[in-house]
Amino acid sequence: MTDAQPTASTPAGASAEQHDWSLLDAAAAARELEVDADAGLTAGQAAERRARFGPNELDAVPPEPAWRRLLRQFADPLIYLLLGAIVISVVAWVFEGAHGLPIDAIVIALIVVANAILGFVQEARAADAVAALQDMTAVTATVVRDGRTERVPAADLVPGDVLALAEGDSVGADARLLSASSLQVAEASLTGESVPVTKSPAALPEPVPLGDRRNMVFKGTAVTQGVGRAVVTATGMATEMGRIATMLAETEQEPTPLQREIAAVGRTLGIAVVVIAVVVMAAIGLTSGIGSLQEAVDVLLVGVSLAVAAVPEGLPAILSLVLSIGVQAMSRQGAIVKSLSSVETLGSASVICSDKTGTLTRNEMTMLTVHTGSGVADITGVGYAPEGEVLVDGSPLLDADPALGIRAEDIVVLSGGTLASDAEVRQDEDGGWVVVGDPTEAAFVVAERKAGLSGRREQRFSRIGEVPFTSERKMMSVVVADAEHPVEGGEGQPVLIAKGAPDVLLEHSSRVRVGMAVRPLTDDDRARVREAVESMSAQALRTLAVAYRPLRAEEHASVTAAGGFDSDAGLALEEDLIFVGTVGIIDPPRSEAAAAVGAARGAGIRVVMITGDHPATALRIAHELGIAGRGDRAIAGAELDGLDEDALRAAVRDVSVFARVAPEHKLRIIGALQADGHIVSMTGDGVNDAPALKRADIGVAMGITGTEVSKEAAAMILTDDNFATIVAAVRQGRVIFGNIRKFLRYLLSSNMGEVLTMLLGVLLAGFLGLTGHGEAMVVPLLATQILWINLITDSGPALAMGVDAETEDVMARRPRRLDERVIDARMWGGILSIGAVMAVVTLLAIDMHLPGGLIEGSEDVATARTAAFTTLVLAQLCNALNSRSEHASAFHRLFTNRWLWAAIAFGVVTQVLVVHVPLLQAGFGTAPLSLEQWLTCLALASCVLWFDELRKLLIRSRGRRRGAPTPR
Repeated sequence: MTDAQPTASTPAGASAEQHDWSLLDAAAAARELEVDADAGLTAGQAAERRARFGPNELDAVPPEPAWRRLLRQFADPLIYLLLGAIVISVVAWVFEGAHGLPIDAIVIALIVVANAILGFVQEARAADAVAALQDMTAVTATVVRDGRTERVPAADLVPGDVLALAEGDSVGADARLLSASSLQVAEASLTGESVPVTKSPAALPEPVPLGDRRNMVFKGTAVTQGVGRAVVTATGMATEMGRIATMLAETEQEPTPLQREIAAVGRTLGIAVVVIAVVVMAAIGLTSGIGSLQEAVDVLLVGVSLAVAAVPEGLPAILSLVLSIGVQAMSRQGAIVKSLSSVETLGSASVICSDKTGTLTRNEMTMLTVHTGSGVADITGVGYAPEGEVLVDGSPLLDADPALGIRAEDIVVLSGGTLASDAEVRQDEDGGWVVVGDPTEAAFVVAERKAGLSGRREQRFSRIGEVPFTSERKMMSVVVADAEHPVEGGEGQPVLIAKGAPDVLLEHSSRVRVGMAVRPLTDDDRARVREAVESMSAQALRTLAVAYRPLRAEEHASVTAAGGFDSDAGLALEEDLIFVGTVGIIDPPRSEAAAAVGAARGAGIRVVMITGDHPATALRIAHELGIAGRGDRAIAGAELDGLDEDALRAAVRDVSVFARVAPEHKLRIIGALQADGHIVSMTGDGVNDAPALKRADIGVAMGITGTEVSKEAAAMILTDDNFATIVAAVRQGRVIFGNIRKFLRYLLSSNMGEVLTMLLGVLLAGFLGLTGHGEAMVVPLLATQILWINLITDSGPALAMGVDAETEDVMARRPRRLDERVIDARMWGGILSIGAVMAVVTLLAIDMHLPGGLIEGSEDVATARTAAFTTLVLAQLCNALNSRSEHASAFHRLFTNRWLWAAIAFGVVTQVLVVHVPLLQAGFGTAPLSLEQWLTCLALASCVLWFDELRKLLIRSRGRRRGAPTPR
C-alpha cells in the first residue's frame, strides 16, 4: 500500500483527502488503490477493506429524544423568571405555615407547563439532515469483482472497487473514471450545475473546482447518459457528500432575531425584578424594622408580589400562540415554517440569498432560438410542456410560405436534433411533463413538438446506428433510414445526422443548407455562424449545431462490415457534412421570479444569487430578473478562495452574483453578510445548499424539487417551489412582527403599571392611608389579583393584537437592522409613561376610598383595594386600544379588529364576576363595588387613553415639522 491509501485508523476513502485523484491518469489511480482495472477486487480483498474502513454510509445523528425536546422548552429567560417566582411563592407559603394550597405557585406552574407543551407540540422535528442524506443515498451499485459484474448494496462499496456505470444509475461512491463512452452525469444536487456534465477519463493538468472535475464521479449523483467504468477513491464520510454532511453537523444554527430580543427582555426584566425587590424590601426594613419571623415573611411576600407584577406571565404562551397562528397563515400561502420563532425572521430579512437552478429558474432546459442561413426563428413557451410555437417572422413555422428557405432549414434542425437525441419527454400521472435522459436533448424534442413536426419525423425516419458522443470530439451522430427516399432494395436511404458544438461541426462541414438547396460552405458562412454563436453566448445561451449528409449504400455496408458505427470507419463518416443551423438553449427563469425580486427590492431587501453554475449563465439570469445591473460582475469560487474575511465582506457589499461556488463558499458568503449586520435568508433545493440553509438566519427549502437533506436543514419549506411565495412570507412575517410589537407594548406597559403601583404603593403607604389598619404592611394589590390581570385580563387583548390585520403597507418599510431592537428607546419611553399613568390612577383610587390619605375616604382596605384592582384592569383594557399603534390615534380604524373588542368585553365581564361573585371574592380578596364606584374607576382608567392620545399627537406634530416619515 502507498501512503495515499487509507489506513485502518482512518475513515474509508481517506485517500480522497490526501490525493487530488483528478490529476492522476486512470492507470496510476488503479495502481495507487492496488486493483486490477479489468478484474476488480477479489471477494477477499473487498471483505478485508470493508472490515478496515467500515460501510459506505454517512454517520447519522441520532434524533433528539422527546424528553430532551420537552426540557428545551424551559430554556428561556422568561421561564427562568417564572420558575424563580414559583420558588419564592412556595418558600413564602411554607413560612406562613403551609395552610391551604400555594395558589400563586400553582397558577404560575400551570402557565409554565402549558407554554412548554404548546412549544413542544408546535416545534418541528429536530434537524436530522445527515440521516436524510443516508436515506437518500441508500442505493445499489454494479461492481466488477473477481472478473465478474455483480450488483451489490452501495453500503458494501470499498476503496478500489471498480464501478460499472450505465444510464439511470445512481453513483454509489466517489470514484475516478477509468473509461467513458458518451457518459454524462447530473450533478445539480451536489454542485448546482444546471445541465448534466460530460465525463472523460483524461487526467486534468491542474486542480479545478468540484464542478469541473470531469474525470470524477461523486456519491449521490446520477448517470443520465452513456456508460463508463470508475475506481472508487472515497466512501462514507470521506466522499464529497460526506464532507457536506460533516459541515452540516458542525454548522451551528443561529438564534433568530426574535429569540435574541425576547432573551434580552427576559434578562432585563430579571435584573429589574431583583433590583426593585431588593430596594423595596431594604426600604421596608429600614423604615419599619423587622422584629419577628412573621414580619420577615411579610416583607418577603412584598418581594413576591413585586416579582409577580414585573413578570408578564402570559408572554411566553401568547408569543407561542401568535407565532403558531402565523405558521398556519403562512402554510395557507404555501410556506411551511418548522420553527415558531422563525416566523418573524423573514419579515426582518435584509438579504435573500438564492440558489439559481430550480429556485429562480425552472430547471427545464428550453430552446429559445434557431439560427440558420436564411435567418432566425424564435421559439415561445418555456419548460418541458410542448406549449408554444416556432415563429418565423411572427408566424408559426408550418404556416410559413413553403418557398421560404428558413422553413426548410428549421425543420431539418429541429427534427435532425431530435433524431440525434436519446431523451424522452412524457407526461406523468399528475399531468406534469418529465424528462428521461439529457435535458439539453429534451429541449430539441420539445421544440420539435411545438413546431408540429414529431409525427412526420417518426413516420419518415428510423434509427440504424449511432456514433457516440465523447468529450474529446464534442459531437455525436446517428444514422437513420429515410423512408421517403428509398434506395435499391426498398430500404430507406441512410442519412448521418450530427449534433454538437458549432465550431466542431463547422470543422467537419464543407457544405451548407440554404432553403432546399445545398452549396459549398464559404468563409463568410463560417463567420456568420460564429457571429451567431457569439451573440447567443453573450446571452448565456448554450449553443448546439446540427449538420447531416446522405450516405451512399456502399458507405453503410462498409461501416457495418468494419465493426459498426462506433468504430474508426464510423467516425470517418463524420466528414463532408452539410451544416444546417445553430440553436440557443437555456434554463429559463421562473415567470414569477422577476416580479418577486422586484417586490423584494421595493421592500428594501437585497437578493443575492449563489450558484454552482457558470458565471456567464448566472449573470444572464441575474440581469433578466433584476438581481444585477448590466455593469455588475460575478465572482467565481476560485476568486473567493483568494479573499480574506475583510476582503470578502467588502465584496459581498457590492456583488450580487456568486458562481461556481462550493458549499464552503456559501457558508463564507452568508457569514460575511451576517458579520456585516444583515439578517440573511437562504433559499435552495440541493444537497449542496444544506449547510448554508442551516447557517442562515432562516433557511428556505423547495418542497417539490428540494432534496430531503435541504428540507431537513431548512427552517421553512415552500410547498410550491415558488420564489414569489417568499415575498408573500416576508409580508406575513412583517405583519406578525408588527403585531408582536403591539402586544409587547401592551403587556410591558401594563406590567410597568403593576410594578410602579406596587413599588409606589409600598413606599408611599403612609401618604395613601395604607397604614394603621391592623396589619404590619398593606400592599396595594394582592399577588393573586396581579396574576388575574396578567393571565386573564391581559391575555385576551394581547392575543387579539397578535392577529391584527395589516393596518398599513408593511412592504413600504425598510428591513429592520440587526442592531434595531424590537423594543426601541421610543417604545420604552411609551411603556414607562403609560405605566406611570396607570400607577398614578390606581393609587389614586386607593387614596379616594381609604381614610387618612391625601383624599379623605371612608371605605375599608378590601373595598379600596378592589377599586384599585378594578381601575388597573379597566386602565389596561383602555391601553389595549392605545397599543395598536405607536403614533396613530386609538380612534383610527377603531372597530376593524373584532377579536380585540371581544377580548375587551370578556375582560370587563370577568372583572364584574371577580368583584361580585362570592366564591371569587374569597379567592381574590375583593369586595363588591357600587355603580358610583364603578363609574369612578372607569373615569380614572380612561385617563390612560387620553394621556396616550396627547402623547401621540405630539409625536405626529414633531414628525410633520421635521418632514420625517411617521414612526411606527
